[in-house]
Amino acid sequence: MIAVLIENLSKIYTGGNKAVNDISLAVNQGEVFGFLGPNGAGKTTTIKLLCGMLTPSNGSCRVFDLDPAQNPEKLHQLSGVMTEHAQMYDHLTGLDNLIFFGTLFGMNMSECKKRANALLNRLNLTYAGQRRLSTYSTGMRQRLSLARAMLHSPKILFLDEPTSGLDPESAQNVNTLIQELAASGTTIFLCTHQLRYAQEICTTYGLISEGSLLATGNIEKLRSMVSSKLTVRLKASLIPNGMVYEKTGEDTYNITVSSEDEIPLIIKGIVGAGGDVYHVSADQIPLEEIYFSLIDMNNGKMERENL
Repeated sequence: MIAVLIENLSKIYTGGNKAVNDISLAVNQGEVFGFLGPNGAGKTTTIKLLCGMLTPSNGSCRVFDLDPAQNPEKLHQLSGVMTEHAQMYDHLTGLDNLIFFGTLFGMNMSECKKRANALLNRLNLTYAGQRRLSTYSTGMRQRLSLARAMLHSPKILFLDEPTSGLDPESAQNVNTLIQELAASGTTIFLCTHQLRYAQEICTTYGLISEGSLLATGNIEKLRSMVSSKLTVRLKASLIPNGMVYEKTGEDTYNITVSSEDEIPLIIKGIVGAGGDVYHVSADQIPLEEIYFSLIDMNNGKMERENL
């Protein structure tokens, strides 16, 4: 089932600033979809369009077949939103904040308390549940914001930099929780500028730059758009004549291949020539490099079109 469908979506602000420029993509239910790009790329504007906070200038978007602009109340019942600077009430305790927002979603008091306490425990905030929010650190606020977004068990979560300000242990806990939610069928629409982080947690991606979508797909599809090559890193006592390599240090080499099938042949060639192999690893092009390669390709295409 398609959870998010965006077709030729654009948002132009007053003054002609085109924050989102004719983007189209689809996200299946249960995906951890990484919407990736630097600050100002159009990620937050897209989230606001998907949540019904803004109306499109052109095109359309649907979340579980609901038009956010036409059905914001229905959409809010099945979605949870976590932003980097979520507004909650400093004079209330962490638990009371969750209970308050739970009642806004139509949950009864007993259900609110049970769910809130379970989330506080899951996010290692039980000790702070009775403390006012004004005493919370940035990382504690971030975790409470995630608990608020998850309180009513939404079908889709829109997360904006969910691990920002978290210590490594808390970040790992949040990442594990995100993966558990996706495994149970919850769709995660995750915005971040941290491409290395996204590669660890996301299953599919949308790469955006200056309001335009560069590409979508899983990591294999994105890699195929820029390069099919692998870099094999070796530590060996010798490299046979005729084998093309780059020496990177004492007895360490990089060899570029087209597929993993070539790696056994390299090892066999070294051993057959009387050499010893101490280490072998294959490095595929990372998401970060894919992103910048696609930007270069897109800029080149625009330059050719303007000739």
